[in-house]
Amino acid sequence: MAGAVEQEALFLTDLGRRVRHARTVRGLSRKLLSQTSGLSERYIAQLEGGQGNVSIILLRRVANAMGVRLDDLIAGSDVTPDWQVMRDLVAQASPDQIAAAKALLAGGAPGGGNAPKPRVAVIGLRGAGKSTLGRMVAERLGWTFVELNAEIERENALSVKEIFAIYGQEGYRRLEQAALRRLTEHPGPLILATSGGIVAEPLTYDLLLQAFFTVWLKARPEEHMQRVRNQDNLVRTGDHATAMQELRAVLASREPLYARASAVVDTSDIPVELMADRLTAVIEARFDAHPERRSA
Repeated sequence: MAGAVEQEALFLTDLGRRVRHARTVRGLSRKLLSQTSGLSERYIAQLEGGQGNVSIILLRRVANAMGVRLDDLIAGSDVTPDWQVMRDLVAQASPDQIAAAKALLAGGAPGGGNAPKPRVAVIGLRGAGKSTLGRMVAERLGWTFVELNAEIERENALSVKEIFAIYGQEGYRRLEQAALRRLTEHPGPLILATSGGIVAEPLTYDLLLQAFFTVWLKARPEEHMQRVRNQDNLVRTGDHATAMQELRAVLASREPLYARASAVVDTSDIPVELMADRLTAVIEARFDAHPERRSA
């Protein structure tokens, strides 16, 4: 009997850890999650601490508020990023696609690859310089620059804030994925600036990694915070004593995801022009993006 009690306690501890990770990787404070789920901050703190019995209905409300699947929170270590992607792809696949996937998994061989298309996505936490550097380097190379959030707003005639208010986290992520799919068909060279939380959505992030040469713009937490402060953009983080602690938690939870990018450009403690030089060099090394080929 004692063994069963210990296993249940371990399950609740692991469940709390997964809820906390899902919240921090999406950049949500307990207060914001409380507001969107309709549950008290005290309940969420107890849930994340693995304390007490968990109501499946209330856990479902927490999952919906974060835009994650309830079964992912419960399943634990059995859920890997690749499994999440495969599951979502299968759910959207046609019978012919499922048959082809089954044949491949049963021992078939994939076809040959194509030359990489000149599409670059920059990822990173808020304050990484995605929009600033993406636009600068696109102008240097003569490529198109697109900010994914601006594209979502344009396509839906709503601001990101309005989209969150009307559709919630899950609705925004659905629109984000749809916009990204359309951009994978962009006919010419493109640099795309993404949202900081795009890495938290397995299928969307996998699509980004497959269709774009993805570059992580990395910086120290202190630099991220200072840049956000300089932009007067502390609406979600909150200009309070725990802001830095929350930013560190978000960055720590996302770093393994950001690290899946094809390249990393460190933007810490250097001028903007040098940041742009580094990003340009990485892109040129990948695509041989010399001036005479800018219209390729």
